[in-house]
Amino acid sequence: MAAALSLVFTCLLIASITWAVKVLNWIWLRPKKLEKCLRKQGLNGNPYRFFIGDMKDLIAVMKEARPRSVQLCDDISPHILPYYHQIINKFGRDSFLWFGPSPRLNVTDPELMKEILTKPGLYQKPRPDPIGETIVGGLLFLENEKWTKHRKIINPAFHLEKLKNMVPEISLSCSNMIDKWEAFVSRTKGSYELDIWPYLEDLTGDVISRTSFGCNYEDGRRIFQLQKEQVQLVLQLLQFCFIPGWRYFPTKENRRMKAISQEIQSLLRGIINKREKAMERGEAMSDDLIGILMESNFKEIQEHGNKSGGMSIEDVIEECKLFYFAGSETTSNLLVWTMVLLSKHQEWQVRARDEVLQVFGMRKPTFDGLNHLKTVTTILQEVLRLYPPAPLLLRAPTKPVKLGNTTLPVGVELTLLIGLLHYDPKIWGDDVKEFKPQRFSEGISSATKAQFSFIPFSSGPRICIGQNFAMIEAKMALSMILQKFSFELSPSYVHAPFPVMTLQPQHGAPIVLHKL
Repeated sequence: MAAALSLVFTCLLIASITWAVKVLNWIWLRPKKLEKCLRKQGLNGNPYRFFIGDMKDLIAVMKEARPRSVQLCDDISPHILPYYHQIINKFGRDSFLWFGPSPRLNVTDPELMKEILTKPGLYQKPRPDPIGETIVGGLLFLENEKWTKHRKIINPAFHLEKLKNMVPEISLSCSNMIDKWEAFVSRTKGSYELDIWPYLEDLTGDVISRTSFGCNYEDGRRIFQLQKEQVQLVLQLLQFCFIPGWRYFPTKENRRMKAISQEIQSLLRGIINKREKAMERGEAMSDDLIGILMESNFKEIQEHGNKSGGMSIEDVIEECKLFYFAGSETTSNLLVWTMVLLSKHQEWQVRARDEVLQVFGMRKPTFDGLNHLKTVTTILQEVLRLYPPAPLLLRAPTKPVKLGNTTLPVGVELTLLIGLLHYDPKIWGDDVKEFKPQRFSEGISSATKAQFSFIPFSSGPRICIGQNFAMIEAKMALSMILQKFSFELSPSYVHAPFPVMTLQPQHGAPIVLHKL
């Protein structure tokens, strides 16, 4: 008996020592080794601080910067990426910061971004982001063979011919929003002040609901509302996200996030199950995003002769969550900043309206006609430069690698600072802070002094699959708004863009609408 107890004690002691060594390595030995490696190569940053790194400072700076306002013609990168800006000003562009016990190298050079984004097998997402995975998931967090399989299955849903069929649904959603705006304006003899931000959010949620789920449109709208609530929880949870297992703590916010996630899963599972049963009965699939996705998935399964060749229901659910979030957030951000900038720059508003009226008159915009809107396209591209939906991207090498002049060991992560890249005067010229859509008049490649300098939708093999969808929706909505209204900034407008998953107006966007 004593021998058995001694053996158990010895095993527990060995396990405890092994665990303690792993923890010590994770929170101290490994970070110090990585820090020494980076400093030896001329890279600088704050000294590593036990466990938390720079997180306490980063969160404090974000909280301080968030409520502030900036001038509409300012470089917004110090405001939307305040801590990164501080680190670079203090240590230079070849610098790093600490995300908990992991060093993150700041990347602002377009050539290095090209190297990183064109080699997705070598540079992958760091560890899974618990906040992002809870809200979206899908392609955004997949790697290697699973990413390749999902991308192949999803691609047909975003072919231009399929997107063309969705234009009537997009047009209907835009008409419904504009009808509401016209009703407001008619009550006040031609002009009305309105915070357009919630209406644009509802518009893009409405569009993604109709184009994704067709007849299950109301369930879709419920999913959209739930995801909006999740986004509001993000900043409250961000300060804990580097702590292992933090999302399992029974806090009020974590419990609500879990409840929302479960409700979204249930709604999506119900919709998908109904579609699967319809397919089994031999019924034709609807020509909406989920219908196209499920049909493509079914063909892939048949081709391989087993279900492992396609996506599981859980996989389809995750991709639907991504449709919803990316499809609504990206376009609502693009539209709100476009209307703000066209309110400030009336000459471009007039030029855009003249082009829309020349192409469509007062008729509803068509898919083919949207391709003829050259001025509108340059305006949207310039807005995406100044207000990229995702101001930074994260990657990490999967093995030791040479990036530029730096040798990166495994464990060093990379922050691609899109928000700084788009405001670099060495790339864009001394007028970098100015709203000048004409810089894109000869195309993206001739707009800058370097390639890979304009990447609002990322780039390389993992470029955003929904970018064409977003641009079609934005052109449609803007065209229909310009046909009906002129608009200007309200005196109460406060310019305070800030990233909450995507770049949003913190104090809304009050605009004065004038009926034409």
